[in-house]
Amino acid sequence: VGIGGGSMTVPLLVWRGVVPVKAVGTSSACGVAIGLASAMGYAVHAPSGALPAYSVGYVYLPAAIGVAAASVMAAPYGMRLAHRISPLALKRVFAAFLVAVAVSLVV
Repeated sequence: VGIGGGSMTVPLLVWRGVVPVKAVGTSSACGVAIGLASAMGYAVHAPSGALPAYSVGYVYLPAAIGVAAASVMAAPYGMRLAHRISPLALKRVFAAFLVAVAVSLVV
């Protein structure tokens, strides 16, 4: 359902009373650890053989570098946006995101 589990951790944190802005930030921090652990697992447990060049196991390094760079560049904009909109609007935006995730899982 996602790289770092944000679609699970944000609703859980908000349900437990965490302010939505803090829930998103906390989820992002958790996502780093989850993403790194997942990447290490995919890198270590892939069989040797017909894998593309520039890959370590199932991790394709050019894509991993691109995702990491885009995340670092986009994070400040997301943080500013999350602080500018109201908590209710942030909840609604995240609810729409969860609906999109649910639809993508069904379709």
